[in-house]
Amino acid sequence: MMNDESLVLRVAGRPVGRYVTRPALAPTLSPRPYLHPVTTLAGTAVTELSPADHLHHLGVGVAVPDVEGHNFWGGRTFVRDRGPTELANHGAQRHTAFQLRDPDGFVQELRWVAAGAELLRERRTVAATELTDTAWALDFTFSLTNTTSAPLSIGSPATNGRPGAAYGGFFWRARKEAEPPAVFTADTEGEDAAHGTRAGWVALAGDGWTLVFAGATDRTRRDPWFVRGTEYPGVGSSLAPEERLPVPAGETVVRRVVTVVADGRLDRAEAAALVRKAVSP
Repeated sequence: MMNDESLVLRVAGRPVGRYVTRPALAPTLSPRPYLHPVTTLAGTAVTELSPADHLHHLGVGVAVPDVEGHNFWGGRTFVRDRGPTELANHGAQRHTAFQLRDPDGFVQELRWVAAGAELLRERRTVAATELTDTAWALDFTFSLTNTTSAPLSIGSPATNGRPGAAYGGFFWRARKEAEPPAVFTADTEGEDAAHGTRAGWVALAGDGWTLVFAGATDRTRRDPWFVRGTEYPGVGSSLAPEERLPVPAGETVVRRVVTVVADGRLDRAEAAALVRKAVSP
């Protein structure tokens, strides 16, 4: 089922995600398309939209706190020597067209606009694939092209002086429950160990659900993971972990993250096996 404003992703005929293309959001939330709700095959929701703790967390999507000083993440901007600051610097991701729309995925064109000008043009490719009768995979690729005549750079609160806050890129806000989710990778256990690592995959396991996030290209795997479990459950990849990421005029940044969405609480071996199945060479 589709219309101009949203579409529904399906796996084996079952709805697993709603994609909103033109959300009606306040400018301070950096309006952008998002997936919410995303569910397991059994119907358990594994995303949140504008939760009270972070109104600008919008399910699953791409959010970047600093594109040449413009905020495409939402909320306050971290300013060196000042901390989180309310600034009138928010941008928006504007849906242009779908190149492809199918029940199991889509290819979308977007414009990243701030201060009345286009900074980036994005091609977003999203596909939903059945893995088992209790797990499916969301394959999410985004390509950001600098359409200005000058070089741009992408930053994060970490590059602006806030250690450990290198968020910006693909981001998934998971559901908040009474207890924080378990966090683990192939080699480590716990949020502190997973945060900032360049692990092949990182998992969140909650009450009856597990999400396993995997970088699906060599370049994507070089980005560290941004991981939260206790304050709120969320995982993203970091485009600008230690230094700003330059994007020369006409150049393109491409990243691909595949997320396993499973019913039940997977162990390490089960998570690894599903990642291998989900991520094609």
